[in-house]
Amino acid sequence: MTEIKRKVREAADAIRPHLPGDRPMGLVLGTGLGAIVDNIQKDASIPYGDIPHHPVSTAPGHQGQMILGTLAARPVIVLDGRFHLYEGYSAQTISFPFRVLRALGTETVVISNAAGGLNPDFCAGDLMVITDHINFTGHNPLVGANEDDWGLRFPEMTDPYNKGLVDLAEKTALKEAIKLQRGVYAGVLGPSLETAAETRFLRMAGADAVGMSTVMEVITAVHAGMKVLAISAITNVNLPDCYQPAAIEEILETAAVSGRTLGRLFQKILEQC
Repeated sequence: MTEIKRKVREAADAIRPHLPGDRPMGLVLGTGLGAIVDNIQKDASIPYGDIPHHPVSTAPGHQGQMILGTLAARPVIVLDGRFHLYEGYSAQTISFPFRVLRALGTETVVISNAAGGLNPDFCAGDLMVITDHINFTGHNPLVGANEDDWGLRFPEMTDPYNKGLVDLAEKTALKEAIKLQRGVYAGVLGPSLETAAETRFLRMAGADAVGMSTVMEVITAVHAGMKVLAISAITNVNLPDCYQPAAIEEILETAAVSGRTLGRLFQKILEQC
């Protein structure tokens, strides 16, 4: 057994006694979106630091705990706080929680993030279901020796965001009268925010929103054979020709407001999965 496999197994073994059921759904909460946990019937809350080999969150708006319980009568494992390249973590370390989720039987992950809007048709407070992404980070969690029983050396990325789940999210949002945009997410390294020129470039490249998370996680999930649904809370929209600063306090405030709507949408989606 390789070192990474041993660490994943030991982390999974520590969590397994608290599992709320078979094939738990993974739920990843982004910056300022932790209010979703209020709707979860909790069986256990485990600080990341208490899980063997698990990284810990350092970013603002991330609680840094794993919550096990049920949501919409479905067993869930919630990552309340995630990890970013800008914190100094490697792409492989960021992928670690997803390897643990897969070892615990997770087949589907639902991911949220806070993102900056690039599409001029978007407004702060909108939600956007991600249909595809562009990896501008210069990193990939699959670099290095491949674990063949975890996934293919060259995994297909033609459908990283499951089309069936995207369709379900859109139909559910329509039924619940929730405004849901759709678009492409650009993943960047950070932590500095984008310049006006970078914003213009990202938009020209085909991106509708930009953020500093999610891409490493989705690549890992696809490699592991999991289905992915991801929704961004658009915290601000910057047009390069009338560029405005985006304070972290405002981003967190907008994410918190959007998080309440996103939590309702996630719950209704899970009821149908």
